[in-house]
Amino acid sequence: MAHPSQLGFQDAASPVMEELLHFHDHTLMIVFLISTLVLYIIVAMVSTKLTNKYVLDSQEIEIVWTVLPAVILILIALPSLRILYLMDEINDPHLTIKAMGHQWYWSYEYTDYENLGFDSYMIPTQDLTPGQFRLLETDHRMVVPMESPIRVLVSAEDVLHAWAVPALGIKMDAVPGRLNQTAFITSRPGVYYGQCSEICGANHSFMPIVVEAVPLEHFENWSSLMLEES
Repeated sequence: MAHPSQLGFQDAASPVMEELLHFHDHTLMIVFLISTLVLYIIVAMVSTKLTNKYVLDSQEIEIVWTVLPAVILILIALPSLRILYLMDEINDPHLTIKAMGHQWYWSYEYTDYENLGFDSYMIPTQDLTPGQFRLLETDHRMVVPMESPIRVLVSAEDVLHAWAVPALGIKMDAVPGRLNQTAFITSRPGVYYGQCSEICGANHSFMPIVVEAVPLEHFENWSSLMLEES
């Protein structure tokens, strides 16, 4: 999760987020190179009194500064489109979970099970135990098996919400009357935090998302326990 004075992204916990981080670094290097070139040209033009007559009217330079930006845009667009299609790809999910946004909590339904669902509310500050995070902990976590394709169906019951977990590279709008879907694979066990990312009313800041990735055996034990309680 994020920490104070953090400058970069959170550590990637899914293959898609790793691709997004690589694309970010790739694009940032291009931006640095362009910025350095432009700064050098500005300083050179301001600090010198010499004028090159071939720069004032040159077909070659005009060709270069027309073709070069087009090549740079292609170098950015191709990786971007690749990741865009990767994020939209859902192949044979092992588990499907329906996440419903409410004012102001989330409810989860494991559709592969007959009767496995629960509401997930934020734990009030006064009820937190040592080691828990303020405004991020919930009374029920969305537990998923690690290294398994998980499909999440996202919708809302009242107003617009957004189901977002930065470490997994997921942000999907929850729209009343519409069912959106996304998918992810957790690379390692852990607890990943997110929050509603769409202004949804007075308590918008108080409906966190907690995804807990565990080994398959632990997930089966958890699901059996939840089914017995229900």
